[in-house]
Amino acid sequence: MGRRAIEERNVRNLQKTAGGSTYIVSIPIEIIRDLGWKAKQKLVVSRYGDGIIIKDWKPK
Repeated sequence: MGRRAIEERNVRNLQKTAGGSTYIVSIPIEIIRDLGWKAKQKLVVSRYGDGIIIKDWKPK
């Protein structure tokens, strides 16, 4: 599989897990590195209009 064109690099597919109750969206590695996120890190997913916001979870 070849690389995507630069203008299409951030276009991602919505995938369904095997159990069928969860969906997955891959995030480009450049964004993960810029944010300093690690595997298994807790994140908060919020709805914002017709989109979503994903941000780091901060304990209270």
